[in-house]
Amino acid sequence: MYDLIIIGSGPAGMSAAIYATRAKLDFIIIEQNFMGGGQVVNTYEIDNYPGLPGISGPDLSMKIQEHAQNLGAEFVTETVTELDLGGEVKKVTTDMGTYEARTVILAMGAEHRKLGVPGEDTYAGMGVSYCATCDGAFYRNKDTAVVGGGDVAVEDAIFLARLCRKVYVVHRRDELRAAKILQERLFAMPNVEMVWDSTLKSIEGDGQVRSIVTACKKDGSERTIPVDGVFIAVGIQPISGLVSGKLDLDQGGYVIADETGATSLPGVFVAGDLRKKQLRQIITACADGANAVTSVQDYLIRH
Repeated sequence: MYDLIIIGSGPAGMSAAIYATRAKLDFIIIEQNFMGGGQVVNTYEIDNYPGLPGISGPDLSMKIQEHAQNLGAEFVTETVTELDLGGEVKKVTTDMGTYEARTVILAMGAEHRKLGVPGEDTYAGMGVSYCATCDGAFYRNKDTAVVGGGDVAVEDAIFLARLCRKVYVVHRRDELRAAKILQERLFAMPNVEMVWDSTLKSIEGDGQVRSIVTACKKDGSERTIPVDGVFIAVGIQPISGLVSGKLDLDQGGYVIADETGATSLPGVFVAGDLRKKQLRQIITACADGANAVTSVQDYLIRH
């Protein structure tokens, strides 16, 4: 019987682990991937984490994990398959067994959203990618396209422009949503072409991606653009399937909780991108982890 089980080892989960070790709680972190870090490990360069400008995502993730491990945090690599959160004793079932704890912090995060267009699933891993920093090196001196207009899409396009011969950025509006400093960097790239007011209609190929078809929202005209790879960056969706029907979620599937992290079930807390909130960034995920552990401590004292 643990005091706490943390599910997920992104910045929120690992920050919770740091605070839990300092609070002398008996706990474990369960992470299904061999390497923790969540979405951070797919980020080429991080410019807005205080004190560490320009650090890469994998490096930052490693530093946070090493911090937690040096304090004595125990990481378990298993996949959670079922959660029983209703009673005073919380049961977390994985592909290897069942763990029990008095409290749980949900830090499963979010994952890349798909477009659902023809060819997307067909060419997944064969020209279709959701991670430029993971797969961009395969397209050195080739032509690629990025779909999206937020920070991640623009960061991906900048990263690819340093490697690729040509990068097309397909966006459904006539202006980007990304931070202005990122837009300035993107527009300064001579090998980037914006495809404004357009949506991705299909991805075409012959066993490997060869082109994309875009549709202009203004006049309905279509354009076929030869590319070797397509990077889709149209947002994220919460990994909340395990708690659907068990906790209060918003329409987007995010767990409803304020800054304390307290959910609709006593003893169950949420941190990071899984929580409904205004800003989803590494720094806010870390703050969530700290707040959630403080709430866990209060709960354990009262119960």
